[in-house]
Amino acid sequence: MSVNKKFIEPIFKQLEIEDDRHSNNIIKANKSKIRGSKKVSVFEENVEGIKVILEKDKNDNIKEIKFQCSCGQTKSIVLDYSD
Repeated sequence: MSVNKKFIEPIFKQLEIEDDRHSNNIIKANKSKIRGSKKVSVFEENVEGIKVILEKDKNDNIKEIKFQCSCGQTKSIVLDYSD
């Protein structure tokens, strides 16, 4: 039985940038490092025009929930599992 690729969530690398002065939109390799990885799932509600974006770590723990309106506004809930 083959795996349907539609159900596999993509994994993205997270970058940490040391220098926050990005006036020319260039990120230099020596000023950045890979901090980790995350999975992103997007659910779109067609009636209300709202996208729900779930950002998870590689163990499928939800780290952030974003609500994005079609008008451009975004609200986020960040979850911290540390004690």
